[in-house]
Amino acid sequence: MCGIVAYIGEKPAYPILIDGLFKLEYRGYDSAGVTLLTNTSKNTFRKKGKVKELDAIVDKTNLSPVGIGHTRWATHGEPNDINAHPHTSQDGSISLVHNGIIENYQVLKEALIDTGYEFMSDTDTEVIAHLIQEMRDSLELDLHEAVKEALRKVVGAYALVVTDKNDPDTIIGARKSSPLVLGIGDGELFLASDPNPIAQYTDQFIFLEDEQIVKANFGGEYEISNLDNTEAVNEIQKIDLKIEELEKDGYPHFMLKEIYQQPNTVADSMRGRLNKVEGWISVGGLNQEIEKVHNADRLIFAACGTSWHTALIAEYLFEDIARIPCEVEYASEFRYRNPIINDKDVLIVLSQSGETADTLAALELAKEKGALTYGIVNVVGSSIARMTHTGSYIHAGPEIGVASTKAFTSQLTVLMLMAIQLGHKKGTLSDEKYQSYIKALSELPNKIEKILDQNDKIKYIASEIKSASNALYLGRGYNFPVALEGALKLKEISYIHAEGYPAAEMKHGPIALIDMYMPVIVVATNESAYDKIVSNIEEVKARKGIVIAVINESDTKIHKLADYVIEIPDTMEALSPLLSVIPLQLLSYHIAVMRGCDVDQPRNLAKSVTVE
Repeated sequence: MCGIVAYIGEKPAYPILIDGLFKLEYRGYDSAGVTLLTNTSKNTFRKKGKVKELDAIVDKTNLSPVGIGHTRWATHGEPNDINAHPHTSQDGSISLVHNGIIENYQVLKEALIDTGYEFMSDTDTEVIAHLIQEMRDSLELDLHEAVKEALRKVVGAYALVVTDKNDPDTIIGARKSSPLVLGIGDGELFLASDPNPIAQYTDQFIFLEDEQIVKANFGGEYEISNLDNTEAVNEIQKIDLKIEELEKDGYPHFMLKEIYQQPNTVADSMRGRLNKVEGWISVGGLNQEIEKVHNADRLIFAACGTSWHTALIAEYLFEDIARIPCEVEYASEFRYRNPIINDKDVLIVLSQSGETADTLAALELAKEKGALTYGIVNVVGSSIARMTHTGSYIHAGPEIGVASTKAFTSQLTVLMLMAIQLGHKKGTLSDEKYQSYIKALSELPNKIEKILDQNDKIKYIASEIKSASNALYLGRGYNFPVALEGALKLKEISYIHAEGYPAAEMKHGPIALIDMYMPVIVVATNESAYDKIVSNIEEVKARKGIVIAVINESDTKIHKLADYVIEIPDTMEALSPLLSVIPLQLLSYHIAVMRGCDVDQPRNLAKSVTVE
């Protein structure tokens, strides 16, 4: 969740670090800091608040060629200057930044206090700084070996970068259950929590594996080893991130830019996997294990947040189209309920970042039980992409806004392709229906464009309900998970309490909340159960609720009932979530802006949840 960036080379480190920290703001944070190191000096600057507030206190004349930087999302200890990273050893020589949680920090802390160490912060991270000093001094080790010895005593998750003013030509990086990447430049090296903050300097990356340590030396030499001292040889991956994808390109917020990218990102998710002219769908990752998936007793989907909503829609898709039994699990609960998994099951995990800690834990459990694992992720080289047996990238490009938009629709596109391909192979989908799906899928990018053309209308509707304290989202069938996603978006970025419900469940509790001040957003694009949805709207109107309906262009009945309508182009019902979610994204965005909220970096949230 926290962000890490580090540099060792011939250039001044600080401009690289501060640029990287600005690029890491999307991960979510509450404080930031840097340590700058030369042969003769070590300077640390830490500040609660935004990166720009840190930048204001740093000595810009500092030309140190070695440095580490950090954006902190608080776990242990409140956000303040003292708890901000980097943390320093008692003798002041060692500085480190850390992403993760040290589970046995209290035991280690008490032992270090008994040895004479004093603690300045409330963090678990400071324990590691003192522990490394203790290992270095008591065992007469160099920094590299001292870090290894310290980490053998640590229980928990970490991505660490460590410096020592006694060894200014070296920085040490280490990871366990939290991502860390080594960037290789021309005579210079970078370390970061993901490639984004260093992409403008190199396209050569090594993704560290669990319990690996990298020693990065001045001059560009490096060595990677495991905690057991065995040498590791990691593949160098070339990742060509377009720098413009990390900029707003004239949009006021990344979230709005990413909403407007969806005609392209949905098309990119289909590229090479769907051929309208020749009439076929072929998903590469599925092809690798198609017999096992085809013959699976059950598909289990595990995900968190927005990805969990995608998985709920996938359950409808795979059961309806491919007739394969499905279960959807919160990854955060999966391993704690002793689930029954066997080698005839397939676990499909969804994660934008590919680093979600709970989803990784679910993946590890399923692999231990012998299930086939399939990853659907956005970030190339991420942990889930490397750990699963097979999988598919969604090709959405970097998603910077904390509230996921284009990743949701791209995940959903890939899952639709998979369900339709499997349905055709199993014979549960006729050739005629198969071709209908192919045609309808190919039309979706243009239909998304048509919805985006209604932005001004949606902005007006937002202005009418922006002061609400609560909102209710209703949907049926394929669009019930869309209602959940719409409610989540509103909660995330506007801080309005919102709940998503199956429309039929409204009478089992939520109807008690409805009055003239309660906006009720109804996703009403279903052909099935249409009359039931109309009845639900009538029930809301009878209680003076404000109805905002997302409807098909061809709908005339609900148009007359609702207070406000947003029309989407007609499509096949199974594909409708890809369209019906777009107005809900825009509605949440505009409400949040009108309420003065930080749209791209909502309070308390992080983009990549790498701790439990």
